[in-house]
Amino acid sequence: MRYDIIVIGGGPAGLSAALQARTRNKRVLVVGARTEDIPLWKAGQVDNYLGMPGVSGRELLERFEAHAAALGMERMYGRALNAMPVEDGFLVSVGSEVVEGDALILATGTAHGAKYPGEAEHLGMGVSYCATCDGMFYRGRDVVVVGQSAEAPEEANYLHGLGCKVTYVAKTRPDTLDEAIPFRRGVKLEVVGEGNVSALRVDGEEIPCACVFLLRPSVAPGELLPGLEFRDGYIAVDRNMATSIPGVFAAGDCTGLPLQISKAVGEGLIAGHRAAEYLDRTREAGRNV
Repeated sequence: MRYDIIVIGGGPAGLSAALQARTRNKRVLVVGARTEDIPLWKAGQVDNYLGMPGVSGRELLERFEAHAAALGMERMYGRALNAMPVEDGFLVSVGSEVVEGDALILATGTAHGAKYPGEAEHLGMGVSYCATCDGMFYRGRDVVVVGQSAEAPEEANYLHGLGCKVTYVAKTRPDTLDEAIPFRRGVKLEVVGEGNVSALRVDGEEIPCACVFLLRPSVAPGELLPGLEFRDGYIAVDRNMATSIPGVFAAGDCTGLPLQISKAVGEGLIAGHRAAEYLDRTREAGRNV
């Protein structure tokens, strides 16, 4: 399915961008983790958002999402694994699905936590970020799911249903995890193996496996879309929230300090506005060729 604008990230910046683009009659898809995976959801009280003192983060997000949805925003829950520029827009992989858009807005927030030792070296050789994409390759084999997102238990259950021999690793056992799946509490993790993955080392003890599924809420922007320019660890943007890649805009925490809701909403407004303008301008230029 094709959209005018794909927004990656369903927090304040992404929802603000979607709302703004919808007011300009653009078909918008917001891709991202479920709302409860967004860090703001856990804030019991927000006192620095103008005009709404004492509101909870959960209430803010619910209001933001309801407002954007009422204007026709479409929503797709899942991790955007990569985005690829093509001649007339962008292809975005979301789990095992691919969606198309003419412009892209990155509102991914900040990346939480560094890569695990051995993760980068084994990517594609037994490290995966998508159970539904790669699970079939490991049917009948030992796999480990590192659950860091709200959807991770569901994906672990899916792998178990496929016939994978799943061990689930997290700080606490989720209530929705199939009772037949063994659970291991772990904090310090390392992917090990000569060539292909052979085990996940959890707090010094190895769990033999053929694949480690690292199920985080989102993928870091630099891995999501190679070629982006960064400044001080954040996506570099101009005053129009345009990135170094034509047709790609960014907003919110991923563009830098201060990491505040008001800034995210304001930048989202600009990004949505400018992305819509970009599409109008390029389409008009195409008609005049």
